[in-house]
Amino acid sequence: MNLQDLRYLVAVADHLHFGKAAEACFVSQPTLSTQLKKLEKELGVELIERNPRQILLTEAGRRVVDRARVVLRETENIREIARAAADPEAATVRMGLFPTLAPYLLPHVVPKLHARFPKLELLLVEEKTEGVLDRLRDGQLDVGVLARPVRDEPLHEEYLFAEDFLLAVPINHPLAAMKEPVDVSVLAHENVLLLEEGHCLRDQALAVCRLAGADERTGFRATSLETLRQMVAAGVGITLLPELAVAPPVPSSGAIRLLRFGEPVPRREIAMYWRETSAYREFLPQIAEVTRDLPPGLVDTTPPMGGTDADPR
Repeated sequence: MNLQDLRYLVAVADHLHFGKAAEACFVSQPTLSTQLKKLEKELGVELIERNPRQILLTEAGRRVVDRARVVLRETENIREIARAAADPEAATVRMGLFPTLAPYLLPHVVPKLHARFPKLELLLVEEKTEGVLDRLRDGQLDVGVLARPVRDEPLHEEYLFAEDFLLAVPINHPLAAMKEPVDVSVLAHENVLLLEEGHCLRDQALAVCRLAGADERTGFRATSLETLRQMVAAGVGITLLPELAVAPPVPSSGAIRLLRFGEPVPRREIAMYWRETSAYREFLPQIAEVTRDLPPGLVDTTPPMGGTDADPR
């Protein structure tokens, strides 16, 4: 048994297809199949149920895959320890961010990280929150930038900042004539455009809507903040947008009026997460320091007082 055989087995478990698994491992399909048969012979048990239409793992195969993932993760941790010990600022750090934050935060952060750590290789992955958390737990990511709260005990949380929500309304909407700041009560009985299921921003916006007595506009759920912005500009409805999503370098729209809320301002809190055992745990706070260094007035970097729940108000 060797590590490469375990990688082949995990790839088959991930893809349930020999061809795709071989492609992911950069080997030919015959090579992968031959090695897995040798592994089964060595272990004396069938790991994969092969039939013409479908690839399945046996019960033993599922249990071996679970342990193989741990072994491969720990093997990568050994490599990370060696790289971090040699030169942590020259490490390869894999960072995951969720889609309603990544395109708006990264233009502010990436140039500063390159300037501060010129030898650092930063690999960025954009996924919904659950995907980022899964990859963090599996060791596929080193750090995640997510909205609080994240209830995952093994992960270390490093608070970054809080950003306000703004009310985006069509320029000809009755609310567009209001003076700032507006109270969240102006949302009462309004139909608000929201993102599809799975986006943490949807849950945060829903919390504000329920607090204010607003409803979600039925029959439409956006896949991105840009879609929401275009729908508002087209006069379809109103929505909530986070501060970073409307700040330069994002271009403004003459078809949209942005209104700030009065106190208590609805906002979302952003934090950085990594495994307590990460080989980069001594270095990642420095990355967090650069990540929270945003233009003055754009976000609030004051740590919250106690608790871990991000209050939508």
